[in-house]
Amino acid sequence: MATSSATKPQARAVQGRAGIIDIGSNSIRLVVYDGPARIPSILFNEKVMAGLGRGLVRDGALDAESIDRAMSALSRFQRLARQIGVLDLRTVATAAVREARNGSAFLDRLRAQGLQVELLSGDQEAEMAGYGVLAGIPDAAGLVGDLGGGSLELIELGNGAVGRRASFPLGVLRIAAIRAKNARSLDKAVCDLLDKAGWTGGRGEPFYLVGGSWRALARLDMHLTDYPLPMIHHYRMPAESAQRLVRVLAHLDKKRLREVPGLSAARAASLMDAAMLLAVLVRRLGSAGLVVSAYGLREGLLHQSLPPAIRAQDPLISAAREEGVRQGRFPEHGDVLDRWIAPLFAGESVADARLRHAACLLADIGWRAHPDFRPDRGLETALHGNWVGIDARGRAMTAHALYASFGGAGVVPIVGKLAPAEDLARAERWGLAIRLGQRLSGGVAEALEASALSIDRDALTLRLTPEDMPLYGESVERRHKTLAASFGLTTRLD
Repeated sequence: MATSSATKPQARAVQGRAGIIDIGSNSIRLVVYDGPARIPSILFNEKVMAGLGRGLVRDGALDAESIDRAMSALSRFQRLARQIGVLDLRTVATAAVREARNGSAFLDRLRAQGLQVELLSGDQEAEMAGYGVLAGIPDAAGLVGDLGGGSLELIELGNGAVGRRASFPLGVLRIAAIRAKNARSLDKAVCDLLDKAGWTGGRGEPFYLVGGSWRALARLDMHLTDYPLPMIHHYRMPAESAQRLVRVLAHLDKKRLREVPGLSAARAASLMDAAMLLAVLVRRLGSAGLVVSAYGLREGLLHQSLPPAIRAQDPLISAAREEGVRQGRFPEHGDVLDRWIAPLFAGESVADARLRHAACLLADIGWRAHPDFRPDRGLETALHGNWVGIDARGRAMTAHALYASFGGAGVVPIVGKLAPAEDLARAERWGLAIRLGQRLSGGVAEALEASALSIDRDALTLRLTPEDMPLYGESVERRHKTLAASFGLTTRLD
């Protein structure tokens, strides 16, 4: 069995392109990140299903075929990382290498090849998976289940921090052997392990799903329910979906599984094992619902390498601001616009005010597009952009606000399926307020900073300085009236 040479994963500030090689029990993956430190984009992502953990069930060792496949993949990843220009390449290994009796020999081969590998303990693996979820869903609170090939990590999250965590020998590559004993063996094995570790049921909290096998289950659920926005991150399922997926998989053949978009054949083979484990955990832990996180161990490692001030940034606002600066005309425009329209929405929740702010930061992204297609540009950016820290309802509201801000009329069907009508009505008012601000100011800050919007009894009032009164032209007046009408108000100009 390999032993860890470090008590804590390395902490280091990442500058420029960063890469992580994750040597897991089922897959080996290279991910290269670039862009803003808080929420970098994935520049390159490739995995090889080496199956290092398969031999553990048989004889406690990594088998020769898996090792050869792993070495080939790692040689490719190592060279690719250099050619891509990765300045900080971090390589970590988890359960299979940690537990295998020939794990140390495998690590020696990697080090001879020039890869400095960090062997994470079960506790470290769990901790980083928890921080990964928080990196992408900052308000996550409940339990995280990170399902790998060799192990399952459970992690408590609350108040933006990682709490108690544990690692269990319940990786998806082990489940088939447990299930083979008898019909109740998996349920008993899970309950015995949880009881021994003090993880009792009845929590009534969300359960956050991390790992490729559970993401594959989510893709199947999306396919079965004809979900209109096939984005895995922040996808929600009722707790009873776990048992329903077990029933469905019992009757689905390989041909039907091949029809599921984005579901790899390698993952399909272990779907039933992953579903049965999830069903047992949901029942045992009393989970209130299921939330999928596309972020996990790798993102947790990256997140924890950042300075505290950057980690504390809101990932949605940070990414929207970066995109607004990149595509917009005036760097400060979005924040100024948000402050300008905020008095009209003083009673909104903090969560909705955050979505409104994101819409304002993205309000200038469509100016290069043909005028007839600017509403579609706004809609597509919000719905399909690589955002985190936002769920489907939030995407729909932000998309509808941008659609309205660029002159789009009505509600696009996909948006109507993702958010309630009253939420979309509020988002439309955000868009109309943005539209007024854009026309009044021409996109620059000066006119907005010198003027003010307010609701005064039955009127929506726009206050301008005497010097700026000439800005109140016909098109500004029309947009003022349209916005006021959306509130059921008249207009006033002071």
